[in-house]
Amino acid sequence: MTYEAVIGLEVHVQLKTATKLFCGCRNEFGAEPNSRVCPVCLGLPGALPVPNEAAVIQTILTGLMMGSSIRPRAKFDRKNYFYPDMPKNYQISQYDQPLCLGGEVSLPVLAFPKDAQKEPQALAGKKVRLVRIHLEEDVGKSFHLENCSGIDFNRAGTPLMEIVTEADLTTPEEAFALLTTIREILRYGKVSDVDMEKGQLRCDVNISVRPVGTEAFGTKREIKNLNSISAVRRALKHEIQSQIELVSSGGTVVQETLRWDDARGETIPMRTKEQAHDYRYFPDPDLLPIRTEGRLRTEAERRMPELPETKKSRLRETYGLSEYQASVLASDPPLADYFEKAARSTRNPLTLANLTLNDYLALRQDSPDPMSIPPEYFGQLADLVSDGTLNSRQGREVLAILIQAPRPPKEIAQERGLTQISDSQVLEEFCREAIAANPKSVADFKGGKAAAINSLKGFVMKKTRGQANPQRIHELLESLLREP
Repeated sequence: MTYEAVIGLEVHVQLKTATKLFCGCRNEFGAEPNSRVCPVCLGLPGALPVPNEAAVIQTILTGLMMGSSIRPRAKFDRKNYFYPDMPKNYQISQYDQPLCLGGEVSLPVLAFPKDAQKEPQALAGKKVRLVRIHLEEDVGKSFHLENCSGIDFNRAGTPLMEIVTEADLTTPEEAFALLTTIREILRYGKVSDVDMEKGQLRCDVNISVRPVGTEAFGTKREIKNLNSISAVRRALKHEIQSQIELVSSGGTVVQETLRWDDARGETIPMRTKEQAHDYRYFPDPDLLPIRTEGRLRTEAERRMPELPETKKSRLRETYGLSEYQASVLASDPPLADYFEKAARSTRNPLTLANLTLNDYLALRQDSPDPMSIPPEYFGQLADLVSDGTLNSRQGREVLAILIQAPRPPKEIAQERGLTQISDSQVLEEFCREAIAANPKSVADFKGGKAAAINSLKGFVMKKTRGQANPQRIHELLESLLREP
């Protein structure tokens, strides 16, 4: 019997706010342990929470970006369960009246990993439905040392947005694509830095398997707190195979919560999975319901950005870029903005895109602030390359100098003697010299070995110290070699 997987995600996102969700403590990563705490986020008796307006607006904005219905009335609930790193032994969350309901995210083809082969092509554009987007507080963080354990409550109370999907996914590659797309959208909205190394984006996955062609869901298992998109894909591959082997051999899947050991490549049971009633949700008596209509929604709408897919389409149409070029630029909003500023100063956006993706991205790894180059200089450099004044090697050399000390690229090229020789009369003399000095290569070319022209081109490039225009050399050599 053939089985298929049914997968749903719960994506947890730390919001980019100045303070925590219900108190005035700084929302700051990397501070000294337990230095960003107060009676509210420590859950001390008598402390009263006050909602963070910025976090509410960012959650509404996320719902708008993902096509959710923004509820006119939302409330906070207490979710009761014991964790050692949860100060109050309950979490302030949202249950039956979240800020956002529904919505969907489309999976673009380029979000899929390269090794996904044919399957992503067929699934490109698939829409994954959302159940809800709600707001809650994060918990603290436990540290397990050699002889003891410690808890840092700095993270407790951090605004945490949860995006819950329907079980519309069927492969690890789709989950990989969805998380990549969600992360891109959140960065565009500037609601989170979504840095997984800092725990700003974490994911729980729910997986079950069923015979292909059946409608009923199998028993699901949940893998908690996956902290990288690659780990999600690896964990899903392992768990899907594990469940299929279990069911195929006549076994029964037990609903439980697992954790993923990435080093060992296996899941480890944590506890039997709770149901919603186990959490004993009830409205938080210290917090009034939130009315989203009016100022909160208006402010979220004002912050609505151009979304990634819209930007990709516009980059293709406006500048004639390929799907790949537009996708890479759109995946990095600051880089895309920089490219568009530079494009105002160039006659050839395609050359600018090639310089950006092939040279600029590599060189900026070694520069603390590569975007300090005035964008008009970058556009001027693209023109020097596209009109033949500089070849691609010379363009990279000028770009490296620009990153270190920005000034007009034409100035740099002239000072360094980097300008490309494109004058046909000058180049023809070098080409005739190459033909005279390499009779064997000439004979090979005329005998049908087209590649023999490369040694002649190499002769000219050596004579001109790499400054000759390669394309013009090729054209001149071909013309001269075909003369009777």
